[in-house]
Amino acid sequence: MTRSIPRPTNLQAAAGATALAGLPTSQAQGAFDWKRYSGQSIEVHLIKSPRGELLQKYQKEFEELTGIKVGAEQVPEQQSRQKTVIEFNSGKTSFDVVHLSYHVQKRQFAKGKWMEDLRSMFANAAAPDFDLKDFSSGGMFYATQSDGRIDSLPFNLDPWVLYWNKELFAAKGVAYPTSYADIVNAAKKLHDPANGVVGFVGRGLKNANVPLWTGFFLGFGGQFFDAAGKLLTDSPEALASANMYRDLLKNTGPAGVAGYNWNEAQSLFLQGKAAMWIDGSGFAPPLEDAAKSKVVGKVGYGVMPTGPKLQVSPTFGDGIGVSAYSSKKGPAWYYIQWATGKAMQARMLATASGAPVRLSAYSNAEAIANLKVPPEWLSAVAGSLKIARPGLPIIEPVNEFRDVFGIALSNMLSGGDVAAELKKATADFAPVAAKADA
Repeated sequence: MTRSIPRPTNLQAAAGATALAGLPTSQAQGAFDWKRYSGQSIEVHLIKSPRGELLQKYQKEFEELTGIKVGAEQVPEQQSRQKTVIEFNSGKTSFDVVHLSYHVQKRQFAKGKWMEDLRSMFANAAAPDFDLKDFSSGGMFYATQSDGRIDSLPFNLDPWVLYWNKELFAAKGVAYPTSYADIVNAAKKLHDPANGVVGFVGRGLKNANVPLWTGFFLGFGGQFFDAAGKLLTDSPEALASANMYRDLLKNTGPAGVAGYNWNEAQSLFLQGKAAMWIDGSGFAPPLEDAAKSKVVGKVGYGVMPTGPKLQVSPTFGDGIGVSAYSSKKGPAWYYIQWATGKAMQARMLATASGAPVRLSAYSNAEAIANLKVPPEWLSAVAGSLKIARPGLPIIEPVNEFRDVFGIALSNMLSGGDVAAELKKATADFAPVAAKADA
């Protein structure tokens, strides 16, 4: 069965995809009381990340503000995905609030209607300073389901940036790359395994490796599907981008790169042993922490260089919602308002824990003055958001997509033929995609 799949959209221009028209921005002034649910308790499920750590760090503030007791846990991303699906499918969740990755769980959660539609709460139970219009169009694009339901609030957008070691670049007189070809050439010039330095590091681990490849794929002008729903993942653009992915990691990457996720890549980079690393913007803080990093003050933060067809920053996002099975939807909603509020979003910016979805954060003088990373990071994030596109296809079986193509990419690093691996992965995934959308 064929279907019409829209082309990837620039997240900054996605306002038309949201269902905000006519929605009030807050309830009547004076009717809201932060202490309304004082004495109650809620359970919060967070994905382990800089954002999860930020929420737990300031959790006491929410408890004092509302009188609501919070039990919160951070769970690593892969385990979180398994746990939430099992609990939602059981029809009973141990958590009232759930943190989700839009690029993996948006369609999955929508199909099961596992989260509460928040639109009535915007109208009837929002704090006076809630200010729905302060959320970016890109964030609301992710939070809005295809049927118009808004069953979460966006929390963070994560455009991918290029981290580069300025000291290593300067030592060999290499300029910052402005194109894909420049990335490859710079990696070759800076690759110096005899001195323990690699030209490029990135994700090679199955499943985790797919966003690095798809980011290149978009810059080559690639599309995941054509208008009839046919997979285009063995197209000339897919082949060129997969060759680039393989060559960078295999020829100028570290030994054992097929086992690298973001944390291994980050560790190598902060030790000063990698010249370039492409990944999410929220991984910057440890690089500027003298207790953890050997490259403090030496890191450059750059907007993704231009591909042969487009300049694109593959972008991902996470949000936070109320479990449809919660018996404490009111206090859970209060937590979400606080978690995505202006103060918390400003803190996210100041700590470089992610790219806030509230527009006000980027003009918050105190947050900018207290920025824990160089201003160059903020410029890179702002520039990246202007060219942001979803880094993965927005489909329900996206995790299966990552598994299938992740195996193909891993095989390429082990010597597999690029064209053959893409052809096989495309053939293997095609029935999964067709069944999901039949």
